[in-house]
Amino acid sequence: MELRSKLQAATKEAMKARDTARLSTLRLIGAAVKDREIAARGGDGDGALTEADLIAILSRMVKQRQESAKAYEEAGRLELASKEEDEITVIQEFLPRQMTADETRAAIDKAISDLNAEGIRDMGRVMAALKERHAGQMDFGAVGPAVKDRLLA
Repeated sequence: MELRSKLQAATKEAMKARDTARLSTLRLIGAAVKDREIAARGGDGDGALTEADLIAILSRMVKQRQESAKAYEEAGRLELASKEEDEITVIQEFLPRQMTADETRAAIDKAISDLNAEGIRDMGRVMAALKERHAGQMDFGAVGPAVKDRLLA
């Protein structure tokens, strides 16, 4: 797995460089991956995670930290908000490049035309296609309303 080996290499580099802040974030990523593997083993699976699973874990971690940073800023705890932002930066190094607004619109239009989606009842199929094609590349919380608007138009 390419992403897993990148994470392990970055952890080793951070250890050698004695970069404690980066190392701490990389260890948090490693722990989240390990937790997910253990949970997958509990079912019928062998515990192996795909690249898409790893991207989903990282995306979730970024979202959690964005929410925490916002809460810290509202509470006036700027030093904690800054720490969360630093963690976001480290995590995003391992995620695919985020699509621009124009690229996102084009991807939505392409998915709708490929699936011949005509109404709001096709929204689930369109969202599933987008998640399959562009996992980790777009914010699906923002994409959902855009797909809905496009299908209603």
